[in-house]
Parts: sequence; structure tokens; C-alpha cells
Amino acid sequence: MKKKIKNKKKGSVLSVIGILMITAVIILCSMLVLPGIFGYHMYNVISGSMEPAVKVGSLIYVRADEPAKIKENDIIAFYSSAEDGGIITHRVIENNAVAGRFRTKGDANDTEDLTPIEYENYIGRVSLVVPYMGELFTVMSSSYGKIAAACVTFLGALLSVFGSGKKD
Repeated sequence: MKKKIKNKKKGSVLSVIGILMITAVIILCSMLVLPGIFGYHMYNVISGSMEPAVKVGSLIYVRADEPAKIKENDIIAFYSSAEDGGIITHRVIENNAVAGRFRTKGDANDTEDLTPIEYENYIGRVSLVVPYMGELFTVMSSSYGKIAAACVTFLGALLSVFGSGKKD
């Protein structure tokens, strides 16, 4: 009788662990997929030019708004130039809608950016900053991350099925 109760407990624990593993993968994957459905782009912050407001390794959610609607102090993401395609996130210090360009500055920088940002290089306004999550989502978006997510899901399913079989 005691052995049966012990096996039920083991089975329940395994089943719960499996379900938690699957749930974790679903939550992480939905945080990658759902924002795109609603028009957001996600980026991993790799430089400290916006610290302390936006820390290195943060995940930022960027949504395209009309460039003319961007206000002073908004944080925007933009392509550094058409040639290199690097993405920069800085604070707007002036939006000149007539000229179609922004003047920007990184919070951690002493001076404003040397060249104004043309509207054509503008990606969008930063809507949300999630500290420490950028690296995780970069990994999750890679081939290795997708394989790892599939393996964790498969292992979670095995534990859940094996655990539910132990209850009998």
C-alpha cells in the first residue's frame, strides 16, 4: 500500500514537471510570436548607449508609428545607415517633420548623434523594455534555440505521459 502511494506521488511530480516544461516553452514562444502579429518588432540591446533607461541585454518591443507623431524624449529604433543596416536605439531630442529627420542622442552619450536620422531609416518607437530577456530571445530565435525548445517540449511530454502512467 505504501509503495502504491509512493508511486502515485512520483507519478504526480513527474507529470507536473512535464506540464511545467511544456508551459514554459509555450509562454516563451508566444512572447516571440504574438508581438509580431500585432505589429511589433523585437530586438536585443547590445550596447550601453541608452543606459540606465535601456540596459544591455534588454529585449525591446518596437512599433512603427508615423514619424511625424514622434515626440521629444521618445525612444526610437532606426537603421544606422542604408549600407550597414545596424539598428540603433536612441532618444529623440528633436523631430523636424518639415525636413523629415530626427536629432537623437543616447542617454549615456555626452553629445547628440553626429548625423540626423532621416525618416527613411526610422523603424519605430520603443514601446516596451524587458531587462535581461534580450539574450534569451536571441538564443530562442536561433536554430539551436528552436531545437532546444522542441527537445524540452518532447521531454516534458514524456515526463507527463510517464508520470500519468505511474498513478495506477
